[in-house]
Amino acid sequence: MNCLSVERLAKRYGPRQLFSDVSFGLEKGQKTAIVARNGTGKSTLLKCIAGLEKPDEGKITFNKGLRIGYLDQNVSMTATHSLVDEMLDQDDPVTNAIRAYEHAVERHLGDEAMHDAIEKMTENNAWDHEARVKRLLFQFNLRDLEQPVNTLSGGQQKRVAMAKVLINMPDVLILDEPTNHLDMQMIEQLEEELSAPGVTLLLVTHDRHFLDNVCDEIIEMEFGSFTRFKGNYSYYVEKKAALDEVRDATQHHLKGLMKSELAWVRKMPRARGTKSKSRLDKFEDIKALATRDFSRDQVSIDVQSARLGGKVIEARNLTKSFGDPSQPETYKPIVAHWNYSLKGGDRVGIVGPNGIGKSTFLDLLTERIKPDAGTVSIGSTVVLGTFGQQGLQMKEDKRIIEVVRAIAEVIPLSKGKTLTASGLLERFLFDKEQQFQYVSTLSGGEKRRLYLCTVLMKNPNVLILDEPTNDLDIPTLNALEDFLSELDICLLVVSHDRFFMDKLCTKLLVFEGEGVIKEWVGNYTELREMQKMRAAQAAAGAKLVGVKSTAVEEKKKASGSDDAGAVKKKMTFAEKNDLKKLEKEVPALEKKKEELLAKLADGGTDHHAMMKLSLELEATGKQLDEKSERWLVLMEKAEAEGSVSAK
Repeated sequence: MNCLSVERLAKRYGPRQLFSDVSFGLEKGQKTAIVARNGTGKSTLLKCIAGLEKPDEGKITFNKGLRIGYLDQNVSMTATHSLVDEMLDQDDPVTNAIRAYEHAVERHLGDEAMHDAIEKMTENNAWDHEARVKRLLFQFNLRDLEQPVNTLSGGQQKRVAMAKVLINMPDVLILDEPTNHLDMQMIEQLEEELSAPGVTLLLVTHDRHFLDNVCDEIIEMEFGSFTRFKGNYSYYVEKKAALDEVRDATQHHLKGLMKSELAWVRKMPRARGTKSKSRLDKFEDIKALATRDFSRDQVSIDVQSARLGGKVIEARNLTKSFGDPSQPETYKPIVAHWNYSLKGGDRVGIVGPNGIGKSTFLDLLTERIKPDAGTVSIGSTVVLGTFGQQGLQMKEDKRIIEVVRAIAEVIPLSKGKTLTASGLLERFLFDKEQQFQYVSTLSGGEKRRLYLCTVLMKNPNVLILDEPTNDLDIPTLNALEDFLSELDICLLVVSHDRFFMDKLCTKLLVFEGEGVIKEWVGNYTELREMQKMRAAQAAAGAKLVGVKSTAVEEKKKASGSDDAGAVKKKMTFAEKNDLKKLEKEVPALEKKKEELLAKLADGGTDHHAMMKLSLELEATGKQLDEKSERWLVLMEKAEAEGSVSAK
């Protein structure tokens, strides 16, 4: 069934023609991504389809009665109202009842207020919808319903916006850069949610793994035309290369044909008959096709890096936290007693959940903020280049060329060459005409590209990149990856782009919470495989505890002695006691976790306890993981000594 039809859409923004003659359709269950360079109007196209902007020409048709959910590329919540008010901002009896009920629960308004809220919920049949809201909030790791939305991190705000889109179960999802500011685990969870067969999806994203795992069609906007590729991103890359090869060969043939026709035109007598005029018209058609420009301007990055000495950045006993340790609900340790030495040539990725303090950690290493304890020492030869999440702070009424000239008029390149500010901008795909446009006319991706230009023109030898891939188009990402791969610099990267991290980083600093940071030698894909393997082992181990315990007891009975399964001297008395306790505790926790999941899944009747259940589930899961891992270690030791057998 066709859900959406777009016919001959066109849109101009000031002097720029963003797109024209755009036509395509969307079937139910189809998952389509639009791929194009920054500034070609991808976000504007989505807004036109979502009804937020009007196209200059063309027609957009949805099937009657379809509900549309739209997620904007940029989410900025500055209001002071609570998270639950943001989630339930519609003015209808059901959402009003849920909102009043949640406030009564969270603010402990008393028996009378609670009674009135429960009556309203029952009267409006709002319990099922309330349970869905709770499940979505739990799924997106949003716990504190009374937290003001303006105090949420960028990633948390993005999650709230995504949950708001999904809450009313729209028939068609229109998502603009849905993975921006989300941590890697949340991106993987979103992939699973959107991959469901019944979800109809139209999106724009630069996340190449996401495109591979979710989408079944890629639409490319290039050279003023739309090309459809029925497959994921890998299929698109393969088929596009083949099409480019055929097109180049065809154009080469046309150029040869044009030369022979041109020779005829030059020799042709002035008295032109009907046949001659027909051949002349054909020559003009061939000429138009043969001279069509299919060249792709590529971001050309060629800056030199300053010489880097032996010392780069050293941290000794680095400690930083926020809040009061005596109040656990407000206390947040970022890093505790951490020692590390960043060496020349290191390419380090920093990973961890949103809000855990990765950006604060970068501020500590670059001495933008002071630690509570310990020291950071930066080498004398270090030239820092910092690409922050917030982007370049520039005045919207400033011209593009002025932004670059404010830093330098002439930029040194490798091998002793130099380049003017205007020439550098051209290498970053800002032509001479566009350089005199105002910053306000740029798209989000173009602003990020300009920001990247201003960072690299300072010739850094230590590059700090905090979410560098947000809003950049795929060709720019490829160029940046190639440049950084070949450049002899030290690199520190915070990014949720798995493709980018895998290609550039040889080791990771993994934030585990409570101030703990561990080093992992390898890329992100290898880390996630290890984490998933351990989680699977822990789950399998928990299920095997009962079997193991039964086997031990049977062995004791068969031998007629309680000492038959005694542990050898290599296991301490404390370890023996731990193993016995864990054999009882792990199955109990596993059972408790399953019960909590079941209660959350069906909502139950005790709706005011849903949030408490979710918090209890989180604590139980963490406790189960810790105890299962400890049990596995002790069981392996016992089996190695011949004390316990699974057979």
